Order: sequence, then C-alpha cells, then structure tokens
Amino acid sequence: MPDKYTAVWVSHTSISDFLQCPRAYYLKNVYKDPKTKHKIQLMSPPLALGQVVHGVLESLSVLPGPERFKESLIAKFERDWQAVSGKRGGFFDERTESQYKERGREMLQKVMDNPGPLTGLAVKIKEELPQYWLSEADNIILCGKIDWLEYLPEDDSVNIIDFKTSKSEENESSLQLPIYHLLVHNCQHRQVSKASYWYLGLDKIVVKDLPDLEAAHEQILKIAKEMKLARQLERFKCPHGETGCFACKPFERILQGEAEFVGENEYRNDVYVLERSAKELSKEEKSELI
Repeated sequence: MPDKYTAVWVSHTSISDFLQCPRAYYLKNVYKDPKTKHKIQLMSPPLALGQVVHGVLESLSVLPGPERFKESLIAKFERDWQAVSGKRGGFFDERTESQYKERGREMLQKVMDNPGPLTGLAVKIKEELPQYWLSEADNIILCGKIDWLEYLPEDDSVNIIDFKTSKSEENESSLQLPIYHLLVHNCQHRQVSKASYWYLGLDKIVVKDLPDLEAAHEQILKIAKEMKLARQLERFKCPHGETGCFACKPFERILQGEAEFVGENEYRNDVYVLERSAKELSKEEKSELI
C-alpha cells in the first residue's frame, strides 16, 4: 500500500516553482532551517494582498447565499488585513501598504457591486486540502485548494472559479486549469462542465476551455516524476547558474542572513521579509500564483 507520509506531494504552486527554477522549488518546498527544522516562506506585498482577498472570498462559500453579503466584504478585509499589516506583510513603508490595501478594497467593492456566481449555490470539497493519488505506483499525490466551485443545477455539474488578484492575465501555457480539473474530477462526484478565471482587479470573468483529463494526467505526472527524481538525486540547479534568478535569489538572501524574521505562519513555516524595489515586486507579482 502506498504511504502518504513518504509520498511526494505536488501542487500547482510547487510544479510552477519547479518549472521556473528547481533551486527556488527546493528552497520553497523542500529545504528546512537546520535550527528550527521549519520550512521557510518569503512574505511580500503581492502575496499578502492575494492571501487576504482570497480568504475573504473563500469564507463566503460556507454561508447560505442570502447570508454572504450581509456584512460588507471590505469590513472583513479590514479585519483580516491586520494580520499582514506592516513588515508582517512585507511592507516597509506606509505608502506601499496603502497602495496594496486600496487595491484590495477596490477589488472587493467590485465583487459587492457585481457578485455574479457568488450569490448562487456552491459546492465544498470535504477535505480541507483536496488531494488524490496521481500515481500510487510512483507514490505521488496531487493536491491543491480550489477557490470556488459554483453548482450548476441545470445539469448537476460544477464550474471551477479561480480568483485572480494580480494585474496580468494568466498565461495560456499555465498548468493551473489542467491541475484543477484533475483535482475537482477526482475529489468530488459531480461532472466539471466549466472553468473560469475571475480577474478581480479587471472586473471580468473569463471562461476557459476545459483541458482533456487524460492529456492533463500524463502531462502533470511526467513533471511530477521529474520532481521526484530531483528530490532523490538532491539535484536542484537554477537554470541561470550560480548567479541565480529572480525566483531563487530572494530565498538565497534568507539563507545568507539578509532577511528579517517576522514569525511563523499557520503551517509553522518561518516567515521572512526583504525590502525590495517596486520593479522587483512587479516582476514577482507577474509570477505569483494569486
């Protein structure tokens, strides 16, 4: 029998990390601080914004439709923002924090003005972290959280909705929809008939073609096997060589003692922050899966 505790767990985020830079994947997903035995996380303004906005919206799915907008989403946002205010969210000056916070307010105001599918029925996957055996033979599990599953009563199916807080649209080559289609198909019993990106800042929902499940399985399993092999060989090289790239260099700075420790997160990861330029944050935001 396969063992979940020895399995290699892969997700959209970790797969994207690996394809972007194996060294960054290692530092984000494998490495543990020798002193604390904890993994490390680099908090940043784009990540803080995405976490808070997603948390506010995802909390609505457990409420009955008529109850979801009785309290202002912005009021919820203001409360939740306190957890990432200041350096805890990677904000080193009030101006930057104010700009990101205002973006969050604007997104949620647009949702309240035009809530669309959030007023209808929603499906919740039972597991807190949806997961299934991508390959028992290879001891690999695919996992990931789904932002929203809209229930479509006309044919008893679901629509996968992913909230986007970044300024740019998802690349057509993104593996997010193939991965989410596999997860939803294998973690609940209803057919998936639709998938959509909801660009909160742009105030638009883009319906996407559903990826073929068999092709998606083969593609994701192939990458997951490469990730497993890299872990077995302990070979995680940056494609840019020793100079590093924008994805791994900030984490290397944590190891070099240049980052500031701000506490632990809910997963007991050690959270660090680095002061970075607007250009660096913009580049990060385009690559962040938020």
